[in-house]
Amino acid sequence: MPPVPTRPSPIRVAVADDSFLMRDAVTQVLERHGGVEIVASCPDGDSLLAAVERERPHVVVTDVRMPPSGDDEGIRIAQHLRERQPEIGVVVLSQYAEPRYGAALLAHGGEGRAYLLKDRVADGGELHFAVEIVARGGSMVDPAILRLLLDTEQQRPVSPLLDLTTREREVLAAMASGKSNAAIADDLVLTKRAVEKHVGAIFHKLGLPDEEQVSRRVAAVLVFLADGRE
Repeated sequence: MPPVPTRPSPIRVAVADDSFLMRDAVTQVLERHGGVEIVASCPDGDSLLAAVERERPHVVVTDVRMPPSGDDEGIRIAQHLRERQPEIGVVVLSQYAEPRYGAALLAHGGEGRAYLLKDRVADGGELHFAVEIVARGGSMVDPAILRLLLDTEQQRPVSPLLDLTTREREVLAAMASGKSNAAIADDLVLTKRAVEKHVGAIFHKLGLPDEEQVSRRVAAVLVFLADGRE
């Protein structure tokens, strides 16, 4: 597996949201945490794509719903950049926990992609963390959204997730939030070796390859969850 690219410094970020107040909030939060340069602030998808061509950001932070499509503009932009400029990371923000957007965002690969609820902007640290992760080519999904994905998947008549133990589901949710095995061990009061065993069991039960890089493991799980979903 190729090594993860080092994080650019500062990280050049383009922000897009049809609400000026939200754009301003995202800008202030990211600048307050440092290591970030806001190179564009855009009210819609068209101006964002123009800014991407003009400013060459490392990361785009975009609302999921904004003009011109009004519904899934942020997802469309992420897919466009995946095809045209895959080196650009994308953080999609959503007002509501809608699993279909998370599944669509990662359906063609999770590298350099994150999906968070807008509530995380108020905290700031989590949004900044997501920007850093996607700038390095990693992925991150809001734990609240992952729980909905898991709950939905378990309602299917036949699902490998039904074979996961409660502890394995907890480990999977922690992985999706971008945590390392060591961080998961601390949170769940387990040894790192125990976490490694749980991770191996999860991927064995889901029929997915075990990867060393947390972001790629999370992406693989979410692609699996999206398979066959409308």
